[in-house]
Amino acid sequence: MFGTKKTKHTPLLMAQEKFDTLIGRHAEIHGCLKLQESVRIDGKVVGNIEAPHDAAISVVIGPTGEIQGDVIASRIIVAGKVSGNLHGFERVELMASALVQGDIQYASMAMEHGARLLGRMLQVEEAVAPLGLALEAPAGLGLDAQAAIRKAKTTGQND
Repeated sequence: MFGTKKTKHTPLLMAQEKFDTLIGRHAEIHGCLKLQESVRIDGKVVGNIEAPHDAAISVVIGPTGEIQGDVIASRIIVAGKVSGNLHGFERVELMASALVQGDIQYASMAMEHGARLLGRMLQVEEAVAPLGLALEAPAGLGLDAQAAIRKAKTTGQND
């Protein structure tokens, strides 16, 4: 009625990404990855993946990819498994095959039917630090999901 019809097989629209770093499906890396460019992960990473806040860096976890640690980047796309928190400064996308066991902080979010999340989701502004990290923020701005939930509950009640 209003345009292109979506079917259960219609994927989220993904921009053309250029990956200078690929972690293959048989690779296993232990340690923290500090990114300067976008990366696609089809193997296993045990450790945090961090990109600078001021860089437009994407982290794509392919269907065979597995992360055991936190992922902090401008754009995060998950089609595999993540056991850790996600913080997408710009956008987080969960494909139908995604399994995330951790909390998600995002500015913009997209999720396909079938994606699984065992954690909390919190939309945040750019001034907010990633989960578990301290950053100076305006007074009264909650830095974790529990604070946001408490604030929502208290402001929704009549005084």
